[in-house]
Order: sequence, then structure tokens, then C-alpha cells
Amino acid sequence: MSSRLDDELSRLVSAGVLRQYQADSIRDAADAELDAALADPGRRWQPAEPSGEPRDAGQAQPKGPPAATHPNALVEVLGYIGGALLLGAVALLTLANWGEMGRAARVSTGTTAAVVLLGVAVLLALVGRRRQLSAALASLGCCVAGFATFVAVEGEAGRVAGVMVALALAAGGLWWLKESSLLVATFGILAVGVLVITSDVLTPDSGSAANSAGIAGTGFIIVAFVFAMLGMVRDQVTSWSLAGAAMFSSSICWLVQERGEIMALAVGTAGPAALLVAYGRIKHSAYAVVGCAILLVIWPISLYQLTDNLGGVAIGLVVASGVLLLAVLMLSRRRSNE
Repeated sequence: MSSRLDDELSRLVSAGVLRQYQADSIRDAADAELDAALADPGRRWQPAEPSGEPRDAGQAQPKGPPAATHPNALVEVLGYIGGALLLGAVALLTLANWGEMGRAARVSTGTTAAVVLLGVAVLLALVGRRRQLSAALASLGCCVAGFATFVAVEGEAGRVAGVMVALALAAGGLWWLKESSLLVATFGILAVGVLVITSDVLTPDSGSAANSAGIAGTGFIIVAFVFAMLGMVRDQVTSWSLAGAAMFSSSICWLVQERGEIMALAVGTAGPAALLVAYGRIKHSAYAVVGCAILLVIWPISLYQLTDNLGGVAIGLVVASGVLLLAVLMLSRRRSNE
């Protein structure tokens, strides 16, 4: 198969036009046609009749890529419900009996749930081509495995180890299955990881929560950068929307940080600005929704903390509104000139 076709399929998957299993079906069909052509050179180079009809009636209609079959909806729903019920049962059992459960019982409960979820996810991916359901179960399994690791190791080391185990499993599943649910799971694990590393590793024992919030805010900026890069090779819409969510989390952390309002305003503006630029180029509504939501939350709160006056908030919002409307007019004029 040509690298050009492979690149085009990857681009369509990243843009959300095709699902991964559809791209795989097209890729397999192209490989099959190429193998058949190489095995029968006469078929490969046989010219058509002047009338435009092929000589061999059997070759009149070459077999195209097989139609991608969607998984049975009922099986998908039952799989989601089954995974959710298992996770809920484990959570209820753990919460109700945590005090009475010994360490071995706690570890075995979490480990069993993780093995079941991940095992079913692997089997579905290997034999059923139900990648979406497999990825959803794998996402739950990664989080449960991280929790089981935390229970087994305990303490600060257990929290760090749990995040590392969950992140490794999520990264492996994302590389294999290439589904959006694993992107969401990876974001959640990285968010927990930022908080764990901030509190257990980077914050001294004498440090205050307000001072450590800036460290967490920097960590979320790194998470946003990671998902911006992931958007180049995986589901672009989901990756970049999660990058915006990471910038929003960073802004919230900077609002908690002492004298961090300026940084919160800067981060809470840079993230939405990037999403709105992406919306202008790709026209996907998720970018506009996430970007505007961040602006509507961060700007009023940041301005109020800076001015300690509702009038100052109003003035700041009027200025921001004027800038946005001016940008709309300039862009509209530019498009009309083109």
C-alpha cells in the first residue's frame, strides 16, 4: 500500500471523518488488491478495449473495499452497561467495607476488577473488532489498575506508582486501539498525576496549598502541550478540546495561587484563543464551545480578583467584547475581499 494512502487515511481518522476500523478496512482492501495485482501481472497491465470495456468480463467490475460493518448497537450498549455495573459494584463494595477489609482483600478486589475489565477489552479487540467498546472498558480498567496499585503500595509512593501504572496502560491502549475514550482516560490520569506530583513530590512539607497551586498550574500547561501534540497523530478534535480543558484547569490553579490572577488571565486567554483559531480553520463546533466556556468563566473571576470591584469586571468585559467584535469585523471584511 502506498504511503500516500496511509497518510491520507491517518489524516481522515485524526479529523474525525473516518473511524479507525473503517480506515483499517480500506487499508486491508488496498493491500489485498495490491497482492492480487502482483500475483497476476497480466491482470495488472491488461489494457482495455477501445470501446472502454475490459476484455475479460470477469474483470468488468473489480472488487472494491468491503463496506465497513458497524458493531451491533445492542452488544455495544450491553458491554457499556456491564462494565459500568462491574465498576459500580467494586466501588460500592470497597466503600461499604473499607474499614473491615484487610489489605489483602483490598488489593485482590481492585486487581480482580482491573484484570476482568482489561481482559475483556483485549479479547474484544482481538476477536470482535469492537474497538469502541474495547477502548471504553480498557479506559475503566486502566483507572482501576491504578487504584489497585495505590492500595498495594500505599502512601505517597503508592499514589505515584498508581498514576504511573494507569498512565502506562492508557498509553499502550491508545497506541493499540486509537480510540477517543482512551484519550479522555489519559487526560484524567494525567490530571490526577499533576496533583499527586505537586503535593507529594514537588511541594515541600512547609509549603502552603496556595503556593503549590502555581506548580499544579504549570503542570496543567504541560498536559495541554502534550494533548496539542497528540492531536497531530490521534483524534484531533478530542485531543485539542482536552488541551483546552487542561488550560482551563491551569487557570483555576493560578487563581488559587497567591498573586496569580495575571497568569490565570493569560493562560485562560491563550487556550481559548488557540481553540477559536482552530475553529476558524476547521469549523468544528467543539472548539468554539470549549473556548467560549473557558473565557466566560476565567475572565470574570480573574478580573474580579484583580480589581475587587464589579465595575472593574464590567469594564474589562466591555474591553474584551470590543476586541472580539473588532476581530469579527476584520475577519469578515477579509473574507468578503477574498
